[in-house]
Amino acid sequence: MNILVIGRGGREHSIVSHVNKDENVKHVYAAPGNAGIEREATCVPIEETEIEELVSFANEKAIDLTIVGPEGPLNEGIANRFQEENLPVFAPTKEAAILEGSKQFAKDFMQKHDIPTAAYATFTEAQAAKEYIKEQGAPIVVKADGLAEGKGVVVAMTEEEALEAIDAMMVEKTFAEAGSTIVIEEFLEGKEFSLMAFVHGSNVYPMMPARDHKRAYDGDAGPNTGGMGAFAPVPDLTDEVIQYTVQEIVQKTADKLVEEGRPFTGILYAGLMLPPEGMPKVIEFNTRFGDPETQVVLPLMENSLTQVLLDVLAGKDPHITWKDCSCVGVVIASKGYPLAYEKGFPLPFNEDTSNAFVVHAGTKKDGDSYVSNGGRVLLVGAVEKDQQTAAEVVYKEMEVNVNKEHYFYRTDIGK
Repeated sequence: MNILVIGRGGREHSIVSHVNKDENVKHVYAAPGNAGIEREATCVPIEETEIEELVSFANEKAIDLTIVGPEGPLNEGIANRFQEENLPVFAPTKEAAILEGSKQFAKDFMQKHDIPTAAYATFTEAQAAKEYIKEQGAPIVVKADGLAEGKGVVVAMTEEEALEAIDAMMVEKTFAEAGSTIVIEEFLEGKEFSLMAFVHGSNVYPMMPARDHKRAYDGDAGPNTGGMGAFAPVPDLTDEVIQYTVQEIVQKTADKLVEEGRPFTGILYAGLMLPPEGMPKVIEFNTRFGDPETQVVLPLMENSLTQVLLDVLAGKDPHITWKDCSCVGVVIASKGYPLAYEKGFPLPFNEDTSNAFVVHAGTKKDGDSYVSNGGRVLLVGAVEKDQQTAAEVVYKEMEVNVNKEHYFYRTDIGK
């Protein structure tokens, strides 16, 4: 088979690595890919949102399956175009991807179908939003309605922070048109986790839950990022909680999307909050593989990723099995991320001597060497018998390798 993976980050590098393990895969292409992906696949200089060029490429190279990584092209209708050309694609249509593309749509959908989530209100005027904040008080959550690369969420612990977030999104247009409408939600307390599932219509095949750490600094301090590290499985989740999540949230969402005439095919990702008492509530839905959750969940899956995707598309149960192990992954980020940061520094890791695995995110080739080319640069991970051992392996490697002048990482992931 010829496989095309669309995207350029750590999630896509992880997907490429796992697709490559399938003996039925002849050639893997990535568009546009990154420096790490380039060692395992043929990178082609087509941007993720250049949909017509990607369709032409898939036709020209007789691509047997396309896997779409990022959310941007999903919401621009890439799956619709591939389907029109009868090109096999594992991704939701534009009509289904709106579950991530619009926070307002997602909240209204959950409210309509009695899917547990935080109370909320939607605003298109900054002044009305500010008045609502003053009525509700803090802590409170302010979200840009549209896509903002995982950064359009402010968990405001004070009223002042919430009001500043409204100004940033609605007045200063920090996230361009994504912040023209905002959603303000009640603050949920508890422990976060995420659960991804392979979905095709009403067929739902859940993956192992993971816990991602969005805040930049230790102890969940600092600004929200695209994710600073993750681990799987999540030891404090009971079977009852996992079953509830699968049935009452993921399965129900898939069923209701079918009912609404926007059936979902692809990865449905539920970001969840487990309160001290009771069952989980949805914080957000994503309509693709999570990043960095993918990098710690896929290494624990015993099946061939390609076969799972093809089985799901064919309406067959892929019979997913999991290793009895733990995986911990820690992101190395450019100093200053998620705000301003510099690029072009030598990579902070010697992969040849590592006992851990390394996933490239924001990297590029510079002559014969590799340099940083993004905020999140690498993820260092390990699969071991338990979470503590996996974390120890990762941090032992990082203490030796990472140049703290140009990079930083959290020291508490998986501990």
